[in-house]
Amino acid sequence: MAPLSICINTQTPLVQFLRPDAVRRRNGTPVELSALADGVDYRYSPGGVTRMVYPLVRRLLAENVLSEAHWVALNPHAPPTVRAGGMTLHNVTIEGDRMGGYGKVKEAIWGRVHEIDGKDPHDDLFWSEAFSEYAYYNRRTAELIRELDAQHDFDAFYIHDFQQMPVGQMLATLKPKIFRWHIPFDAAVLPPPWRSVLTGYLDSYDVLVVSAARYAASLAELGTKGKVIRLYPYVDPDDYTQPTRAEAAARCQEWGIEPGDDVALLVGRMDPIKGQDVAIAAFAEVAPRYPRLKLVLVGNGSFSGSSEGLGLSKSAAWRSHLEETVGRAGLTGRVVFTGHLAQHDLDCLYARCRFTVLPSVREGFGLVAVESWLHHRPTIVTERAGIAELIRDGTNGLLFDPEVPGELARKMELLLNDRSGALRARLVRNGRETSKICSLDAAETAEREMLIALAEA
Repeated sequence: MAPLSICINTQTPLVQFLRPDAVRRRNGTPVELSALADGVDYRYSPGGVTRMVYPLVRRLLAENVLSEAHWVALNPHAPPTVRAGGMTLHNVTIEGDRMGGYGKVKEAIWGRVHEIDGKDPHDDLFWSEAFSEYAYYNRRTAELIRELDAQHDFDAFYIHDFQQMPVGQMLATLKPKIFRWHIPFDAAVLPPPWRSVLTGYLDSYDVLVVSAARYAASLAELGTKGKVIRLYPYVDPDDYTQPTRAEAAARCQEWGIEPGDDVALLVGRMDPIKGQDVAIAAFAEVAPRYPRLKLVLVGNGSFSGSSEGLGLSKSAAWRSHLEETVGRAGLTGRVVFTGHLAQHDLDCLYARCRFTVLPSVREGFGLVAVESWLHHRPTIVTERAGIAELIRDGTNGLLFDPEVPGELARKMELLLNDRSGALRARLVRNGRETSKICSLDAAETAEREMLIALAEA
């Protein structure tokens, strides 16, 4: 069949502009990303959504599955249009006085779905004044997509994550629409007044994509009409570097990690849902018995919290809380906060660490485990992550319940006491095999089949 034209929509943009005043749209022509300097003029947005979408689109364009791809995202500090390889990025801006209401609704949905906002169930959220701003942002997005559709006649629309739920309904088109839900989904935690609203939005899509079997089952419980498909999140192995031992050691010394130190690595934005406090508590248990062990926390805020993004996050407050916790435990200097890292710097830490920890109290999937396997490192993963359904405890990873005191510490000690290396070797060998399920190659096959089936329907 002929190559497809597709429009993608996410909240988080592919790139964030670090010097927005220096990037101007001239004579109505798009800004060429290739003419700008990575790390100086812009940076790629952190997070799993953009890390997945970009390599997939590149691959589908290269293999002529797609003829063109347009990507619409919220990006208030960006020029309206940017060309990035074979893609065109279109950036949505909403007025600053509307951002607060949008952020309030977004954070309320996030908190309820992740079960971290127990004090206020937000039963009336979709009838609140703030919701009008959330709806306004989605309407602005849908209007731009409709304008682009009139110009390019898209074959399909691919909408990503809960921030964009109303877009499908607002597009008012019979063309195929896909919605990918990236965070956990458990219908049981939704307030009853939300159910009809969410079902109405989700029913506007032909296909609903989720990251784990349990989420698919819960959507069925909610009674949505669209076809539900479980597609595992994925990474492109070519996006990672393999630093030499000397290179990794030199870079890590800049963070105070000495050659004789052991490293437990945690990668995730500064957010209570990511469970950094759980990891610090476990580390405090084992630290006296392993004086050369250090816990390294990589990450900062999300796009929503960055100064280049929406400025809505509480990441700074959470990091301050964690630093105070470390100080009270007498672990200052043994818990290292690196902030956000460029990929090669992060690769140096993967190469240097003994194991990784994914301690989230709720996690839509958990690509950090896949990254660990690609770097030949064992991983300890929370049972609350979507990727837990791919892990067999003791075979390709170690699983723990973040609500059971001492369990993470015991799993850490299993690896710290693995003097023969047999456990580590088994976890890495089998983990590398499991990582193929979450590779770009596997995703390309599944996503290609989904798009072609929709276009031919």
